[in-house]
Amino acid sequence: MLTLSPELQTPLVSQIVDGLRGLIAGQVLKPGSKLPSIRAFAVTHGVSVFTVVEAYDRLVAQGWLVSRANAGFFVKRRDEGGPLVGAASVAREAPRFDARWYLKQIFENRNLPLKPGCGWLPHDWLFGDAVRRSMRQLSNEGPELDGYGLPSGHMALRMMIAESLAEHQIAVEAEQVLLTHGSSQALDLVARRVLKPGDAVLVDDPGYPNLLFMLHFVGARPIGVPRTPTGYDLVALEALILEHKPKAFFTQPRLQSPTCSMASAAHLHRLLQLAEQHDFLLVENDLYADMDASSRPSLASLDQLRRVVYIGSYSKTISPNLRVGYLLARPDLLAELVQLKMIAGLTSSDIAERVTFGVITDGRWRKHLKSLRDRLAEAHRQVGRRLDSLGFELFHEPEAGMYLWARHPDLPDSAELSQLGTQEGIMLGPGQLFLVEPRPTGWLRFNVAFSEDERLWRFLAQRIEQGQQLAQ
Repeated sequence: MLTLSPELQTPLVSQIVDGLRGLIAGQVLKPGSKLPSIRAFAVTHGVSVFTVVEAYDRLVAQGWLVSRANAGFFVKRRDEGGPLVGAASVAREAPRFDARWYLKQIFENRNLPLKPGCGWLPHDWLFGDAVRRSMRQLSNEGPELDGYGLPSGHMALRMMIAESLAEHQIAVEAEQVLLTHGSSQALDLVARRVLKPGDAVLVDDPGYPNLLFMLHFVGARPIGVPRTPTGYDLVALEALILEHKPKAFFTQPRLQSPTCSMASAAHLHRLLQLAEQHDFLLVENDLYADMDASSRPSLASLDQLRRVVYIGSYSKTISPNLRVGYLLARPDLLAELVQLKMIAGLTSSDIAERVTFGVITDGRWRKHLKSLRDRLAEAHRQVGRRLDSLGFELFHEPEAGMYLWARHPDLPDSAELSQLGTQEGIMLGPGQLFLVEPRPTGWLRFNVAFSEDERLWRFLAQRIEQGQQLAQ
């Protein structure tokens, strides 16, 4: 049923739990089907009975299995209550694509066997060894459990961030660094401080769906600025500024999600000129900076935080579960953001920040980043070739970052394709999810680190063939 690897750092119980959840979510194990008995599973997979008992108990507690007296363990049906047993059953019931619904499914069904549409890296691409070393060191030191962290976050980490950003020509002191609960909290703090209901705000189009939901929640009006492989459609940008008079522009100049496009230096200079001329704030989300091997300017390095708020994160390169990000801003604005952070949730996790500090001061941190960049570059080449061989159009080929943005003439509705994919245990990234004004589109976001499995390519080839047959 599963392939277990005792040599891995992941405990066998966790391997069983993750593996069975993936089989259930992918409909390999159907609702109502019976699992092997505890003893039979243990014999088949060469593990102890106690390991299987713990794994099955966890799956029952999480709502994936149900235990029936004198009968055994069964995959839970929808009508037995509890959480959904998989994306496939949801997808069949959804009459149309809904971006908020689908985004929720991405996180609730992250154990689908194939995840080419997700926004994180496989666990063996992350710096897990350093995280474990840092956690052991922190445990030996005896972390303080009887208080909160500092309002701005762990000072040693803030100092390291300031030092590392100096290498990228961003001159800040530790006092200008605010640690946050990932980059998402940083974006939310800025949105709630800067915007009020009815304000126009520029965003990348396509762009980050969670940001769009944040902006709608505060009552702002997101205005999409079309992305190009070299940055922005400057003609459209200037027209939108004149028409809407925005308060801010939330943007990802570097390795932007979902297109992985890169804004040229000329585009950055022009954007700063426009912001100065029309008096709006620039919020630069640079969370993929560590994946870029090239030395290039940022809005923050060109502006030195006069009109730019700069956001970074360790979620993509260390671990998304640590939820450690950071924000830089001019002193007066930063003081207000610190206060807002305290009002919203007191402090961020001092323990997570100390663990992160241990990781980035690990002697192998730079080697890890180089290895990760090389691995992503090779994955870009491999996945790009596969997409090209099937007839996909690629928006941009950066050979860096996590994503490729692509579409196929015989797959006109990526939302429909994504719903078919969930029924086969494949999580895709439909383009509609990333559009400021959702509409049917053929664009898909491919996470290159999760797009090398042959089952994905067979699925796409079959759907393309079906599309071609319908068009005849």
